[in-house]
Amino acid sequence: MAKGEGAESGSAAGLLPTGILQASDRPVQVKKEPKKKQQLSICNKLCYAVGGAPYQLTGCALGFFLQIYLLDVAKVEPLPASIILFVGRAWDAFTDPLVGFCISKSSWTRLGRLMPWIIFSTPLAIIAYFLIWFVPDFPPGMGRSHGFLWYLLFYCLFETLVTCFHVPYSALTMFISTEQSERDSATAYRMTVEVLGTVIGTAIQGQIVGQANAPCFQDQNGSAIVNRTQSTTSLKETQNAYLLAAGIIASIYVICAIILALGVREQRESYEAQQAESMPFFQGLRLVMSHGPYVKLIAGFLFTSLAFMLVEGNFALFCTYTLGFRNEFQNLLLAIMLSATFTIPIWQWFLTRFGKKTAVYVGISSAVPFLILVALMKSNLIVTYVVAIAAGVSVAAAFLLPWSMLPDVIDDFHLKHPNSPGTEPIFFSFYVFFTKFASGVSLGVSTLSLDFAEYQTQGCSQPEQVKFTLKMLVTMAPIILILLGLLLFKLYPIDEEKRRQNKKALQALRDEASSSGCSDTDSTELASIL
Repeated sequence: MAKGEGAESGSAAGLLPTGILQASDRPVQVKKEPKKKQQLSICNKLCYAVGGAPYQLTGCALGFFLQIYLLDVAKVEPLPASIILFVGRAWDAFTDPLVGFCISKSSWTRLGRLMPWIIFSTPLAIIAYFLIWFVPDFPPGMGRSHGFLWYLLFYCLFETLVTCFHVPYSALTMFISTEQSERDSATAYRMTVEVLGTVIGTAIQGQIVGQANAPCFQDQNGSAIVNRTQSTTSLKETQNAYLLAAGIIASIYVICAIILALGVREQRESYEAQQAESMPFFQGLRLVMSHGPYVKLIAGFLFTSLAFMLVEGNFALFCTYTLGFRNEFQNLLLAIMLSATFTIPIWQWFLTRFGKKTAVYVGISSAVPFLILVALMKSNLIVTYVVAIAAGVSVAAAFLLPWSMLPDVIDDFHLKHPNSPGTEPIFFSFYVFFTKFASGVSLGVSTLSLDFAEYQTQGCSQPEQVKFTLKMLVTMAPIILILLGLLLFKLYPIDEEKRRQNKKALQALRDEASSSGCSDTDSTELASIL
């Protein structure tokens, strides 16, 4: 990857290749020096892509399993569990713009501006993550209140620390290349690895925990039925299984962070070294949130993300109680994620061939027929596997497209607001803020709905109203949200023609600034252009 940390000079030297600097006494040669297109090697792209795995590994485990873990393993009541899930996600959403603000005020170091956040947050994040899956032994009579505070504290702490990893990593997209094609290619690598990360997270968490679950049984006790899923011994085994899975995922988290730190270097534009003062955060925020394409993009993905998060958060309970596949849900999750992994390259080709807006309509809407089929069909394992594999195709599009379209919005913003450097973290952090807030709403509403439906903790079976509620949360509600999101995408203005125009305009301005002379004034003009 290109390295630009050494561009500390306030002169125009940082804007010119070395060959030009050696002949700076003959300005006529400056215009003849060809400008090389930035190319990222496969190794660069892979090291960058690996950095996306930790967020997906932990996010997948928490998204699919935290709800059922709190209800059936930690034995938290549905109402406190819904508070933990909602407050944790809401706090996570709040920390994104806060971390984005802190990053925008960070100065460049020998490691870069973003990389120190990634490196120093990692060890603390894995400790907090491990403690989420630990069931403490509180004194009798204090377990409920202390357990509630324990999970709320460490859930919020972990989400804060993983935000310190993910926001700078997301913003790193804009600092690996100025070429749209290279950024799109690197994003495709990243999304493939991230979906693979969800596969690994699903396999580790699902298979280890699934093997520890005891068979469901019911005992007749007089006229009453004791409805239980786990004995005391099997409950302890399940708790240990969650800890083992957490330890493995935490180890992978550390390995991926090391590969990212060693294999990626931030490319610092020369104008940033010459920039006297960055734009104030709130001024930049006002400009970003008033940029029409950005608002329309995040509004559309807000609804579609909420749809997929509803499915994610309730899928384990839906398979266990509504479909009756208690011992198969982890395999169904694995089928979805494997399908998504293999179709990411297909969607990358599709968006290159037919455009990103077309890919949004085709990719996101492809989930609707299968959700309808799940809502209408009776419990059938083979059909459920077919639906899971087909649903993975849509999940792949939902993974890839937002991160592929955000850089286009930022390029459009730079053309309309040339004197606004350093706003990239704001774009990424607030997109993540809205999606995480949607996730908090989905988890909180889901668990609260189950409480109203009289969900039975550790129940071998659930009342019919609980099964119906789960079916609505996994099928009809996501369908409505997807349709609303697709309607909003009709307003998104950046199509393929607009992208090509923006690319040509940015490249023309860069070329003009690079060949306009070697004065400090020209360097300042290039800073304004970018």
